[in-house]
Amino acid sequence: MAKQNKTESWEYAPSLEGTSHIQLKKKYDLFIDGKWVKPTSGKYFSSINPANEELLAEVAHANEADVDLAVKAARKAYNNVWSKMAPLERAKYIYRIARLMQERAREFAVIESLDAGKTIRESRDIDVPLACNHFFYYAGWADKLEYAFPNRKVESLGVAGQIIPWNFPLLMAAWKIAPALATGNTVVLKPAETTSLTALKLAEIIEESGLPAGVVNIVTGYGDTGAAIVNHPDVNKIAFTGSTAVGKIIQKAIAGTTKKSTLELGGKSANIIFDDAPIDQAVEGIVNGIFFNQGHVCCAGSRLFVQENIADKVIRKLKQRMESLYVGNPLDKNTDIGAINSKEQLETINKYIQIGKNEGAEIYQTKCDLPKKGYYCPPTIFTNVAQSNIIAQEEIFGPVLTIQTFRTVDEVIQKANNSPYGLAAGVWTDKGSRIFNLTTKLRAGVVWANTYNKFDPTSPFGGYKESGFGREGGLHGLNAYVKLN
Repeated sequence: MAKQNKTESWEYAPSLEGTSHIQLKKKYDLFIDGKWVKPTSGKYFSSINPANEELLAEVAHANEADVDLAVKAARKAYNNVWSKMAPLERAKYIYRIARLMQERAREFAVIESLDAGKTIRESRDIDVPLACNHFFYYAGWADKLEYAFPNRKVESLGVAGQIIPWNFPLLMAAWKIAPALATGNTVVLKPAETTSLTALKLAEIIEESGLPAGVVNIVTGYGDTGAAIVNHPDVNKIAFTGSTAVGKIIQKAIAGTTKKSTLELGGKSANIIFDDAPIDQAVEGIVNGIFFNQGHVCCAGSRLFVQENIADKVIRKLKQRMESLYVGNPLDKNTDIGAINSKEQLETINKYIQIGKNEGAEIYQTKCDLPKKGYYCPPTIFTNVAQSNIIAQEEIFGPVLTIQTFRTVDEVIQKANNSPYGLAAGVWTDKGSRIFNLTTKLRAGVVWANTYNKFDPTSPFGGYKESGFGREGGLHGLNAYVKLN
C-alpha cells in the first residue's frame, strides 16, 4: 500500500506510458510536393525532449529556396488538382486523414508528450482527439459551403501559409490545415522549431492517405523559415498563432498586399469567481485553467479575480489542491504538471517569478521535488498583486497565477478588461443573469461559464485587441479561407 506523506496525500506507484509502439526517425527531411526532400542548405537542428534533455531527432532547417519549392508545389497542386476537384472528393481525403490519425492516436499522443513536455493525459485525452475531430468536422463542411454562406458565391483563396506554435503542435496544425483543405486551398505549414515531430508524423499520415502531391507541404525551421512564408509573393493567406510581437511583424510585412490573414496571439485571461460560485468546482477550474497545461495555453486563466468576502477561503483551498499536484515525467499517467517546453521558456518564467518577488507580491510555491534533469517549474501563485504589476499585465506562459480581489461586478469588469489582451475569460457564479451580463461586457473572444479550457470543433476561437483577429474553429473558421462574392 502507498505511504501517506505529511500533506495527507498519497504517493502513487509510477504508471509510465510505453514508447515501444512509436516510430521516430533519427533525421527528418522536409515534406514538399508529396515527397521527403533534403534541405538545400543541408542544415538540421535538434529536437530535444524537455523532460530529460535527450535528443529525439534531427529536423531539417528550411531556407527561402525550400519555402519557394513548397509554395510552387502548393500552387501547382491548387491550379491543376485541388481547386478543380469535386468538393465531395475533397471531403473524402480529409475524412481519411482523420481516420488514419485516430488509428495512430496512441503514437501521436506519446510523441506529443515526448516533444512538447505536456502530460500524457493531456495529449491522449485532449490534444489528439480534438485534432482528429477538427478534420472530421471540416470534412463534413467541404461539400456544403453554399449552406455555410447562403446566397453568396464561394471561392477558395489559393495557397495558405500557416505558422503554428509549440504549445499545441498537432491541434494547431489541425485547426489550420482542415478548414483550408475543406474550402479548396492548398497549404504550406511551418511548425514551431521546438515541436516539429507531430507535424512531421502528420505528413506521414497525409502521404499514406493518398492526398494529391503538393496539397499539403510541411517545412520546418526557425523564424527565418516563417518569414520566408510570410513574405513569399505567391502566398494568398497567412494564418499565424504565436506571440503578439511576431504577429505585429507579420501585419507590417503583409500591409499593402492582397494577402488575407488571421492572427491568434497572446493572452492574459481573467478567471472571475463570485461569492455564490461552487467553490470546489471553481478551484478545480482554476487548476485546470493554469496548472494542468503548465500554463502553456494562450488562453490560460493566469489572472484570478476572487470576490473579497470569499478570497481567504478560495486561496486556502487552492493552496491545498496545489499541494496534491504531481510535477514530473510527462509520460507518467499520475503526473499533473509536465515539463516546460524549452530551456529558454523556463528562463522566461523564472525571470517573471523574480519580477513578481521584486514587485512585492507574496509568492506561494508547492513543496515538491523536481526531477534533476529536464525543465520544470512548480505551480506558483502570487497574492497581494496590484493591477499595475508586470506579472498581472504581461503574458508569462507558465504555471504562474496572479490573484486579485474585487467587491462589485463593475469593479471586476473594469479590472478584467484592463489588459492589452482579450483572448478568453472565465466566470464562476450561480446566477445565469450575471453570466450573460458579463459576457456582453468582458472584452474577450471566448467566455467560459462555470468551466474553463473547454474546446469543440464547432465553436469559434479567437481574440480582441492584442490577442489578434479572426476566428478559428466552427463555421467562422471557414470564412478565413474563402472569397465571398
